[in-house]
Amino acid sequence: MITNVFFFFNFDLNIMSRDRKKQRRKTKIKNQTMEIKIRRRRGYIAETTVEKEVEEEEQPLSPAARLFHAPEFNCYIISVVGLKNKIQPDVIIEGIKQTLIRHPRFSSKLVNNWNNNRQEQKWVRTNVVVEDHVIIPKIETQNINNANADAFLESYVSDLTTIPLDTSKPLWEVHLLDLKTSDAENVVVLRVHHSLGDGMSMMSLVLACTRKTSNPNELPSLPYQNRPSSGSSSLKTSSRCYARFFWLIMVLWSATMLVLNTVCDALEFIATTLFLKDTETPIKGDFRLSTRKRMCMVHRTVSLDDIKLIKNAMKMTVNDVVLGVSQAGLSQYLKRRYEEKKKAGEQEESKRNSSNIPKGIRLRGALLVNIRPTTGIQDLADMMAKGSKCRWGNWIGYIVFPFSIALCDDPLEHLRRAKSTIDRKKNSLEAVLTFAVGKILLKSLGVQRAANVINRALSNTTMSFSNLVGPIEEISFYGHTVTYMAPSVYGHPHALTMHFQSYMNKLTISLTVDPMVISDPHKLCDDWEESLRSIKAAVQERSSTQ
Repeated sequence: MITNVFFFFNFDLNIMSRDRKKQRRKTKIKNQTMEIKIRRRRGYIAETTVEKEVEEEEQPLSPAARLFHAPEFNCYIISVVGLKNKIQPDVIIEGIKQTLIRHPRFSSKLVNNWNNNRQEQKWVRTNVVVEDHVIIPKIETQNINNANADAFLESYVSDLTTIPLDTSKPLWEVHLLDLKTSDAENVVVLRVHHSLGDGMSMMSLVLACTRKTSNPNELPSLPYQNRPSSGSSSLKTSSRCYARFFWLIMVLWSATMLVLNTVCDALEFIATTLFLKDTETPIKGDFRLSTRKRMCMVHRTVSLDDIKLIKNAMKMTVNDVVLGVSQAGLSQYLKRRYEEKKKAGEQEESKRNSSNIPKGIRLRGALLVNIRPTTGIQDLADMMAKGSKCRWGNWIGYIVFPFSIALCDDPLEHLRRAKSTIDRKKNSLEAVLTFAVGKILLKSLGVQRAANVINRALSNTTMSFSNLVGPIEEISFYGHTVTYMAPSVYGHPHALTMHFQSYMNKLTISLTVDPMVISDPHKLCDDWEESLRSIKAAVQERSSTQ
């Protein structure tokens, strides 16, 4: 009995041990399965993280960026910055390392891939060697006076317009010129491909790299535009019912005019693209046979206080005054150019006439308009310092502005005509429309055909026009005090580009011209400055008689 009991007990123990072993094996198998599943999931997570990092490292070019790489529309932004003191290259290079190359576009290179016979362009992050982007030319300055230095600077910048940027590295470069000119101790030239961003974004980025000279830790301040009051005081004296009725009438009238003006501008844009061309004046170039030309860049600085004096007296904006003075300056310049074309005998007879300018000249400019809220300087500074994100890209439209070319007995007539035209253009969605049409053309026709269409539309106009608001206080660029800023753009099909940049109490006029069409750009600057003086004198005379 005892033996049998022991046998059964031993048998039960063997069975229990076997069951435990089986259970352990099952548990081990389950644990192995769980480990495999966890490893696979962890591997999946790792792969996903890698993919996200790749996505962040590689970004496709936007349609507008691809447009700026088309041969017909290969545009660059170039800015000449005058400095008050000698350049210290090591300081600027170190400053760029701490700020500029932390921007994604300034640390990415353009990569072209082909997939199924289709070109794919991407921004790919790369390690940036700042020294490869900073160029310090050797300049023999012993025998160069201020006048020759100005001419040397203009020739140097003009030569840059014929040299494309190296696509094997990020598309930007900085030139440090140890050259004393008539308005600066040394000069910095920044050149950036337009595909990196629009002019407004680039200017904001450059300003984010500067600081106030009065407080080296503070960013520059831009002028605050005071909006006119809504007239609530007058509405308080009126009955509430009358105010609502008047407001409803004004809204309906504004909406009606907005629609009509937009339709008219849209029809003009279509006509300009198809057949409507500007008059062949001495300042209109022909870019149909050439895709790249050597452009000449000059600048002139005038008093911004004179502009504001005219603005306040005429109850206009600074932009209205600049357009009016430009209209007067272009009229004076074309008058001289038409006189030069006449023969000696005809010239004596032309002096008796009131004007040598042909009547009915159609001269239009493409006014560049930023159609989105401007990226703040503080946002860009935070992005470079902390790696935060902000808006970036090319978000620009343009409006076709007709300049009234004529010689007026009253210089103020140019201001009135310019204000009347720009006020009508402001009450239109033309800028948004041109931007939207450009995106539609890029998506439906492709980059090449869209570039041909936009190039044709701009070629049928005469010039480009833009202005930017600058700091109201003196600033320093990596510790170097700035005396002036003269930005501009080239690569588009215009023989004349007028750009205006305000800084402190000064306004810098930058002209980018085709020297084969406009061989004397300094005379155009003289005519612009003389027109400003005559308009200022007329305003002062008008104020004294009132």
